[in-house]
Amino acid sequence: MQKLVLLALVCGAALAEKIPLFKKPLTKKTLETQRAAYESLGTNFLSSLEGSEVPLKDYMNTQYFAMAQVGTPPQTFTVVPDTGSSNLWLYSHKCYSIPCWYHSTFDSSKSSTYEKNGAAFDISYGSGSVKGFVSKDVAALGNVTSKDMQFGEVTSVSGVSFYASKMSGILGLAYGSISVNHLPTFVDSSDLSDKSFAFYLH
Repeated sequence: MQKLVLLALVCGAALAEKIPLFKKPLTKKTLETQRAAYESLGTNFLSSLEGSEVPLKDYMNTQYFAMAQVGTPPQTFTVVPDTGSSNLWLYSHKCYSIPCWYHSTFDSSKSSTYEKNGAAFDISYGSGSVKGFVSKDVAALGNVTSKDMQFGEVTSVSGVSFYASKMSGILGLAYGSISVNHLPTFVDSSDLSDKSFAFYLH
């Protein structure tokens, strides 16, 4: 038995093929060349797209934020573009939960295009939940606009992540089939003829 095992090992070693490895030194010039190539790729890719380019802000490689405007005149909010949910919600000026004290809040009294809805709004995430009521107003992300955006005005939150996050709301980008209260999504109610989107991250 030992002879057979030894023979198998010898045969295996004889059949094994040696693959040479090459070391390529990493220099400053190489890095600069690669960086220029990546930037060129990004510029060429983005310039070929139709629609609106929306810059994202990277926060410690854990969250990405976009700036959204709601109301007339526009009130600006830092939102998380979320592909796992479908609703837009913002902290309300009527909110008394602690995160609302140090984040931007939507003040409907300052918007001439605001329309009251008042239906209950309640959405749960893996990290917590938010509650409030539904409102309607003009919303924009970059050059993309929804004139009849129904969104949640959040008056109470539960979950540690809301206390730590820099966001003042979430912009859900998933399909309308999972939208709370069956509210139209921002993408579906926007003025885009092509409802597709993509993320480009360095």
